Amino acid sequence: MRILSIDEAKQISRGKTTVIITGVTGQDGSLMADYLLKNTSYELFGGARRLSVANHENIEHLANENRFHCINFDLTDAHSIEKVISQLKPDYFINFAAQSFVKSSWDFPAQTWDTNTKGIIHILESIHLHSRYCRFYNAGSSEEFGNVEYAPQDEKHPLRPRSPYGASKAAARQLVKVYRDSYGLYAIQGWLFNHEGTRRGDEFVTRKITKAVARIQQEFKFGIKRITPVELGNLNVKRDWSDAEDCVDAVWRMLNQEQYNKNFTTYRPYPMCDLKEYVVASGESHTIKEFVEEAFLIAGFKGHWEGEGEDEKYIWDSLSYPDDILVQVNPSFYRPAEIEDLRGNTKSIMYDLGWNPKTSFKELVKKMVLKDIS
Repeated sequence: MRILSIDEAKQISRGKTTVIITGVTGQDGSLMADYLLKNTSYELFGGARRLSVANHENIEHLANENRFHCINFDLTDAHSIEKVISQLKPDYFINFAAQSFVKSSWDFPAQTWDTNTKGIIHILESIHLHSRYCRFYNAGSSEEFGNVEYAPQDEKHPLRPRSPYGASKAAARQLVKVYRDSYGLYAIQGWLFNHEGTRRGDEFVTRKITKAVARIQQEFKFGIKRITPVELGNLNVKRDWSDAEDCVDAVWRMLNQEQYNKNFTTYRPYPMCDLKEYVVASGESHTIKEFVEEAFLIAGFKGHWEGEGEDEKYIWDSLSYPDDILVQVNPSFYRPAEIEDLRGNTKSIMYDLGWNPKTSFKELVKKMVLKDIS
């Protein structure tokens, strides 16, 4: 896919409603591009770091879309950020770029902070200086709630992060608020709870499970005598899993609150109107063990759990493969500090903006497993 220069992008964007989507090669960014191509007539510019690298799988289908264009964008490069914003003067800036793998944030805390927090300062400052009518969305996370006080978590829950990733997102939230309050920018950061799909990266536990299910099914199909189990960390943590395709609709509603909220005052930069930030979730939580059971069941593997703690295993109930282990615990995947139960309260966004999740937990798991099997 061809990468445009800033001058080329400027020529294309002139006189048109322009949207910049960062992290466009990832799950959320690519799904947002699909959503906007379907639901708007806007010109889209997808930015990602080192786009010369062949990591375009999620946007290959957009190669012939005449309203979608790729540009280079690096969240850690202040000069690059200012140049893009000052030249394109976007109407919308949707930031999905991040170091988004929670476990890696303990291994690379400084990089996580530079990408997820310092980069937001540069974006906000550039919007303030060069495109003050631009509507900015930054991807927030349920990890900001951290050591939770109550469940389900709503917009009033205190920020108590338990990972460098969660801390970086909580800090970014305060920066977004400062620029919103100080300069009247349309700048918001929603709390997106775990949201998954067929474009989820391989390092995330849900995709790790569904790809393992597909692999094990192939091993069984080709008569491999001993199945190689998938290794996971804490099996008992609870997460609120939604479909990422549902979540990008929620993000767009947050960016256009006056269109969806009948009580919303028409947006004006000065004085500042009452913008809101929302929790986006399914409203129910499931353990990793439940995800495992559902994923294997879809592929025709019924099993049972044996053992406790580090010795816990998921055993296949099979006459042909007695005592074959499908899942086992690997303590190296434990996090230094874990959040035991994340579950979102979506009453506010459902009431104000009319958003509802369309995909159930079982439907989501089924979609992911069948995709990886295919």
